[in-house]
Amino acid sequence: MKKVELIFVPAPATGHLASTVEFAKRLLCRDSFHEVVSKCFFGCIHQSLTALQPDGIQLIELPQVDLPSLDPKKSLESFLDVFVQCYIPPVRNAVRDIVSMRCSLGETRVAGLVLDLFCSPMIDIATDFGLPSYLYPRSVSCDPEHLIPGFVNPVPTRALPSAAFCKDGGYTTYVKVAERFKDARGIIINIFEELEPYALNYFSNDQNPPLYPIGPLIELNGLSYSDSDDKVMKWLDDQPQASVVFLCFGSMGSFKAPQVKEIAQGLEQSGFRFLWSLRVQSPQNDASEMLPEGFLETVQGRGMICSWAPQLKVLAYKALGGFISHCGWNSILESFWFSVSIVTWPLYAEQQLNAFKMVKELGLAVETRLNYRKDSDEVVMIDEIEKAVGMVMDCGSEVRKKVKEMGEIARKSVMEGGSSFNSIGKLIEDMIGNN
Repeated sequence: MKKVELIFVPAPATGHLASTVEFAKRLLCRDSFHEVVSKCFFGCIHQSLTALQPDGIQLIELPQVDLPSLDPKKSLESFLDVFVQCYIPPVRNAVRDIVSMRCSLGETRVAGLVLDLFCSPMIDIATDFGLPSYLYPRSVSCDPEHLIPGFVNPVPTRALPSAAFCKDGGYTTYVKVAERFKDARGIIINIFEELEPYALNYFSNDQNPPLYPIGPLIELNGLSYSDSDDKVMKWLDDQPQASVVFLCFGSMGSFKAPQVKEIAQGLEQSGFRFLWSLRVQSPQNDASEMLPEGFLETVQGRGMICSWAPQLKVLAYKALGGFISHCGWNSILESFWFSVSIVTWPLYAEQQLNAFKMVKELGLAVETRLNYRKDSDEVVMIDEIEKAVGMVMDCGSEVRKKVKEMGEIARKSVMEGGSSFNSIGKLIEDMIGNN
């Protein structure tokens, strides 16, 4: 039998890239798919992923293209749409070269393209070369309506992504991307069946491509550490079990001075130990200067502030009792894996919808706000923060119990015989069976 090869085209964002790499690695671990998996990355961020590249994955650096300037009046999603459109020619050329080479050698067959949801316009590339395409949106996607298919509860306007209300390209981009889903051969989702059975059942019908829930995809080896990591880990080693609340808001998560002060005072008044990965919006500002006077002296011994922390490694520590998070999907799955309860603090993109899902749909998180926006002047106040910390650190809470149970289910799902393990098996059968 010929060897089988896949071409992956992820979106140019760290969270999307890392998740895609982990998915490719998951495929390589299966006996029926051990031969070759090829990856096609946008060249401008190729170097950042070389550390994640295991045997069997080839990173392909695409040539740079001229991009238009980012219009501040338009949404980031609309710029990403233009970005993808600009890269269609070099991706097409790369796919053509791979397919041509495989045909001439005759030993390997390209089984299809796996495309990030924002790369759905590239379905046409797969079609041109007679290849099936599989979309990888990472989580179940929905239309921007109050009664959203796949949700049990009506979704309030405040929980929808900001881009859904953007007249300058955001909403149009979402619709443009979603319209292509029906043209894919299958849709691959970074969830596990037991997490969202209602949504999966709703979309599993003859009108939609097959759904393959294959998560959680987590890079358990972690990423490279900075020089400050040893200090963070040593501090955690000295803390009692389940005693620390961890504040981390992703690679783009930062706050203005008024919000930093409220967080600091909320943590101080809560009385709990904390590890705070603090970033500020202006590079001219020193984070320590934004803290209330005397704060560092008051919390000395029970609190630690750092500019960056290895999130996965921190969540794995037994000292962790709670996680105040921006609700990026990768972070949510990591919290499940290590059974650490979340306080929702969404900032941008689809994070408000993720927060709504976690709190209202699944009952798996504590709420501060569901509609916080990074670029707004809204401020979460001291008493709200203190209350949320107290709730997430309550060892007897129903949320903590449910998260622990969901963590056990998440781990079982990727083991042999688990729901995600079986779903990947069905996906591989479809890929290998395609001629």
